[in-house]
Amino acid sequence: MKTKKNIVGIGELLWDLFPTGARLGGAPLNFCYHCKQLGAQGIPVSAVGKDQLGGDIREILASKNIPDEFVAETPGLPTGTVDVQLDENGKPVYEIKQPVAWDSIPWSDALVQLAEKTDAVCFGSLAQRNEGSRKTIRGFLQAMKPDALKIYDINLRQDFYSKEIVADSLELCNVLKLSDEELPVVARMFALSGKVEEQLLTLVERFDLQMIAYTRGPDGSLLATMNEISDQPGYPGKAINSVGAGDSFSAALCMSLLAGRTIDEINDHALQVSTYVCMQDSATPELPENVKNGTKYA
Repeated sequence: MKTKKNIVGIGELLWDLFPTGARLGGAPLNFCYHCKQLGAQGIPVSAVGKDQLGGDIREILASKNIPDEFVAETPGLPTGTVDVQLDENGKPVYEIKQPVAWDSIPWSDALVQLAEKTDAVCFGSLAQRNEGSRKTIRGFLQAMKPDALKIYDINLRQDFYSKEIVADSLELCNVLKLSDEELPVVARMFALSGKVEEQLLTLVERFDLQMIAYTRGPDGSLLATMNEISDQPGYPGKAINSVGAGDSFSAALCMSLLAGRTIDEINDHALQVSTYVCMQDSATPELPENVKNGTKYA
C-alpha cells in the first residue's frame, strides 16, 4: 500500500456566514478536504478561539476525519467569521472580520517537525494580514524540504494584502495560482506588460517559479511554465456557488503535480474538479469517482 502524501493548508479557518446559514470554510481547509478526497493526508494548520464556534469546528473536522492536531486554540480572540453574499452568478462578496484567532497562528517545534515531512503546502495572502500568522507561515515554508511543493494561491481579499506580502510570498513559493481578477492587480504591482501569457512568463522567470495557474471562471484556465503553455477552455455547467472552487482547483493541481502528470493533464483535471464544485451549493462537496479520476468529461 502506497504511503499517502502529507499535504498542508496553512492559514485561515473560519465560518462562512451565508444568508442561508453558517458553513465551515477558509481556503486552507477547503484545499485540505479536496486533497484528502484525491488520496492525500490533508492537514490544516490554523487557530480557533476558545468559544462555541471553535468547538463546533473541531467536531466537524473529526466527523470528516481531518486532523485538528495543528489547529491551535487562541484565548482572547474569537473564531473567525466571514459574511458572504452571492450575486446572480454565484460569485461571492466577502466581509472578513478582524481580529480573529487565525490572525495569530502560533509557531511551535511541532510545526517545524510537520514542515519537515510535508510534501506540499498551500498558503495565501489573507492569513498574512497580521504579523503573528505571517511569521508562522513563512517559518513553515522555510522549514520545508527544498524539493517540496509550495503553492501560493494569492487570494487577494478586500484590502488585506500589500506589494510586500505578495513579493515575499512569490520568493517563497514555487507554484503560483491567481485569477483573471487578480492578475491585473499583480501586473500593476510589478509593472508587467504585454498579453496575459507574456505577463505570466515574466513572473515565472522573475521569481523562478515551476508553474503558474491562471483561472478565468467559466472561460477555463491557463497553466504556464518556462517551456510549456496549457490553455483549457471552460467546461459546461451552471455555477451555483463558486465559494471554494478555486481551492478545489489548487488541490487537484497539487495532486496532479505530485503525480508527475503532463501540463495538459494537470490543467484538465483541475478544471474538471473546480467546475463540479461550482455546480454544487457547497465549497466541500463529495466528489464523484468520475470527477476524482478525471473521466467526467472524457
